[in-house]
Amino acid sequence: PDQQTFTRVADHLNRLGLSAPATRAADPAAGFYLVEDFGHRTYSRELRSGGDETTLYASAVDAIAALHAAPNATAITLPPYAAAFLLSEAQIFADWFAPRVNPALDQSGFHAKFSALWQHALRPVADSRATLVLRDFHLDNLIHLPDRGGLRSCGLIDVQGALIGAPEYDLASLLQDARRDLAPGLEDAMLDRYAAARPNMNHAAFTARYHLLAAQRHTKIAGLFIRLAQRDDKTGYLGHLPRVLGHLETALRLAGLDEIRALLDSSLPDWQHGQSKA
Repeated sequence: PDQQTFTRVADHLNRLGLSAPATRAADPAAGFYLVEDFGHRTYSRELRSGGDETTLYASAVDAIAALHAAPNATAITLPPYAAAFLLSEAQIFADWFAPRVNPALDQSGFHAKFSALWQHALRPVADSRATLVLRDFHLDNLIHLPDRGGLRSCGLIDVQGALIGAPEYDLASLLQDARRDLAPGLEDAMLDRYAAARPNMNHAAFTARYHLLAAQRHTKIAGLFIRLAQRDDKTGYLGHLPRVLGHLETALRLAGLDEIRALLDSSLPDWQHGQSKA
């Protein structure tokens, strides 16, 4: 099913003028798919090899802006990235991060309060069906394809998790990366670039949703990194946790999620340094 979804989403992105791996041959009954190979020039590798950061990020922002502006971006049958799904992701924090930071926590009580606050906070995006959301839109899933030029120079992989929802999520995924720090000022410059590409959008509403979904994503990622370390013995992710928690603290403030921040402060003392207890 994941491969079938990948093929449908990739074909849809290619029809929209973007680049995703094309399926050259397929026998779904046999589980056989022959898929185009984009090579190994991920944006992460390009940056490590001296690629220009601004140029690469601009290419990614142009691609996602074009997707969001496409009138038929949602002309594909996929589940909605709606309230229940967004809330279930945020709850990974309550399930894994919270008890790790505070082993004496009343977990059921915290979970109930945390979920209620997030359910209320997510109302502005809970019913959004604005665009195709790739959900893993970050440098490791972007391939530099310089021979293609234009929007197609940004190759999109790992698209099988796509849903229909709010456009700000993918921008937050890209510009508030869990794995690397951007050059100072680059996030704001890229947000301005996106806004210039979509001049008719309500900028204030866009900014509010951007910070809200950034906070939701960082909440989820903090829980996921603890789960990966505890359940799957993948402790390498803990090295990124300080960055994620720093992003989360900033996003909570900018999104005005004061009640969620207050709950964390009261229930999880020193949660911003959770990695020291992970």
